[in-house]
Amino acid sequence: MDETQKNRYTFRVFRHSSGYLVRTKRCLPDYFTLEFSNAVMSASASILSGAGNTAILKPSEVSTHTTELIVDLVNEIFDQDEVFVVSGGIEESTALLKLPFDHIYFTGSGPVGKIVMKAAAENLSSVTLELGGKSPVIVDETANLKDAAKRIVFGKFINNSQTCLAPDYILVKEEIENEFLQHIKNAIQNLFDAPDGIKEDNPHYARIITRKHVDRLTSLLQNAKEMGATEYISGTINPESKFFPPHVLTNVSWKSQLMEEEIFGPILPVLTYKDEAEIIDRVNALPKPLALYIFSNRQSTRKRILKETSSGTTCINDCVIHFAHPGMPFGGVNASGIGKSHGYYGFLAFTNEKPVLKQRKDLQQRTLFIHLTRNGQSGLPTGR
Repeated sequence: MDETQKNRYTFRVFRHSSGYLVRTKRCLPDYFTLEFSNAVMSASASILSGAGNTAILKPSEVSTHTTELIVDLVNEIFDQDEVFVVSGGIEESTALLKLPFDHIYFTGSGPVGKIVMKAAAENLSSVTLELGGKSPVIVDETANLKDAAKRIVFGKFINNSQTCLAPDYILVKEEIENEFLQHIKNAIQNLFDAPDGIKEDNPHYARIITRKHVDRLTSLLQNAKEMGATEYISGTINPESKFFPPHVLTNVSWKSQLMEEEIFGPILPVLTYKDEAEIIDRVNALPKPLALYIFSNRQSTRKRILKETSSGTTCINDCVIHFAHPGMPFGGVNASGIGKSHGYYGFLAFTNEKPVLKQRKDLQQRTLFIHLTRNGQSGLPTGR
C-alpha cells in the first residue's frame, strides 16, 4: 500500500487481488517435471493465491504424468476452492476461456496466444502471455569461446531444447566460426558424457514430447538441408521412441523454414556475421524474441545491441539462468509475450491498484483544485 499525504487531503493506493484467474501451460515432456514444469505451475499457484486470488491451473493435455503430479502437489498445498487444477484437452481449454476470468496467464505458442487474447477480449479480461520465439545468441571474438559454448549448450539442450528460453540460433563472428564449432561439439559430448556421440541408450538425454513434434522437427531439418544447410553434428532419429539427437547446422539459409519459426527442439543453426550492423539487422528482421543472449567482453558491443534491439529479457555471457532469478521480471515483448511475472513483478501483474481518496469535512472543492494546480499536478479549472 502506498500513501501520500498533503496538507488538506489524504489519498492511498491499495493493491488488491485481481479476483479469479486461470493459468494455462504449453506442453512439456513428462520426465521434466520437478525441474521446470511443476516449478512453474506451483510457483504460479503461489503467486496467484499469494496476491489474494483464487486460481484455476490448466496444464497441457499431452504431458499427462506431469499433470498428475501437479494435481497432487497443488492439492497438498491448497484447498480446492483456492487453487484448482483442470485436466483435459482442447475442449476443456475452450470451455475455460469462455468464463469471465479477471486475468488469464498463458504460456505457449503465438498462434494459441492470439486465441487466448481474443477469448479474453470477450470478457475484457486482462492477460499475461509468455509466447517464446526465436531467441538469438550473439558471440563475438572477445568472448571466452570455450565457456560460451558450455553455457549455450546447457541452455539449448536442457530438456532436449523444449523450453521457451532455449537459444534458438547462434550468430557468431565469421573468423571464429570453426574454433567455436569445435567448442560446441566438445561441450555437447561433455554435457551428456558421450565422447562418441549421443546414442539412444544415453541415460542423460531426454525425448521429444510427442511423435507429432518429432515429425515437425524432421520436416524443418529436411527443409534446411534442401536449402543448403550442412550438418556439423547429427545423429539417427527414431520417431517411434521420439529420440532426436542434437543437430548443429551451418550454412543455414535465412529463408529456410528453420529460421521462420521457433524451433523448440534440438536443432541448432549456427550462422555467421561480418560486423555489428549485420547483427542488428538480422535480429530486428525477425519478431521480437523472448530472450537475447550476448557473449562479448566488449562493452561498446553489448551497449549497442541492447540499445538497438528489443527482446523480453537479455542475458550477458550466460543463458537461461535469468529465469530463476527471484528479483527479475520475466516475460516477452509483442510477439514473444505481453506482461511480466515472477516474484514482486508477478504480484504486480496479478493484483490491481485501487486509488482511494478520503475527503476532509472542512475542505472545499475549489480549495482542493487550487492546491493541485499550484503544485503542478493538475491543469483542471479551479472554479469547478
